[in-house]
Amino acid sequence: MAKQTVQAPSSPDWMTELTQTNFLFRGLDTDQVAQYLTLEDCSLEKLYSSRPVYTAYLPDAPLDHLYAIVSGGPVIARSAPLDRVIALTYPGGCFGMLNLDFSYGQVYHGFPSLVEAYKTTDVVKIPRANVQALYQNSSEFQSRYSLLFELREKFQYHLLNCSTYPPQAVAALLRALIYQERSLGNQPEDDSTFSFDLPIDIIARAAQLNHRTVEQVLKGMVKVGLLKSHAKSEATDIVQVCDPEGMKAVYGATRDKVSWWPLR
Repeated sequence: MAKQTVQAPSSPDWMTELTQTNFLFRGLDTDQVAQYLTLEDCSLEKLYSSRPVYTAYLPDAPLDHLYAIVSGGPVIARSAPLDRVIALTYPGGCFGMLNLDFSYGQVYHGFPSLVEAYKTTDVVKIPRANVQALYQNSSEFQSRYSLLFELREKFQYHLLNCSTYPPQAVAALLRALIYQERSLGNQPEDDSTFSFDLPIDIIARAAQLNHRTVEQVLKGMVKVGLLKSHAKSEATDIVQVCDPEGMKAVYGATRDKVSWWPLR
C-alpha cells in the first residue's frame, strides 16, 4: 500500500498544527477552521517513499482530497516520458488542489503526471467538500488557495528557463524553490538562508543533468559562496542557499558570465 491511515491526534493539537505551520491555514482562527475540518472527515496519513500517491490529470478522474503536508517530504510530480521532476512540495505546503473539481481546478488541465512522496511524508488528508466549504466562506483562505495555482505556474516557468548550461540549469531550480517557499512564508526564518531537502537525484531529474554534473555544480556553488558547505563526515541531502541574489545572477547568466564553471 502507498499510504496508511493513522489515528488522528486530539482536535486542539491537530488544528494548532495546521493553523501554525500550513500556508493555507496559518493564522486563521482555530475555531473557524474547526467548523469546516472535522476529525470525522479528515485523516492523517503516512505516504511512503517512492510509492505513487496518485496520477494527476487523468481524464474525468478528479481527486476527492486535498493533501496538507505536516512533516517529511518532499512530494514530487514527475512527467513522462522524460521522467522530469516538475513540482516539489515541502512541509507547510499542499498538493492535489489542481485536481479538485472546484475553483481553478475546474479549468486547470494538464498531461498525466505521477505524484509520489520522495521521502516518507505525513499529511492531513482533507475531503474536497470541506475545502470547498471553507473556500466559499473565507476570503483569506480563498486568496491563499488561488496563490497555490499561481505558484505552480511560476515554478514551471522557472523550469522552462532551465538551459543546457549546468550552472544555470541548477540555479533555475533553486530560484524556483526560493520564490515558492518565500511566497508561502515558509522561508527564510532568521536570515537570508534558504534550506531545502534536495537530493541530487531530484536536481538531476528537474534540470535534466546527470548526477556527476550536478555534484560538480554544487561544489562550484559552495566554492564561490552561493551555498553553505557541509562537513565531509556529514551525509546530507540538505542544500542551503546563503546568497539568494547571487543565485539569481547565475539563473540569468549565459555561458560567458560564470567564471567558476570550467567547461565552456
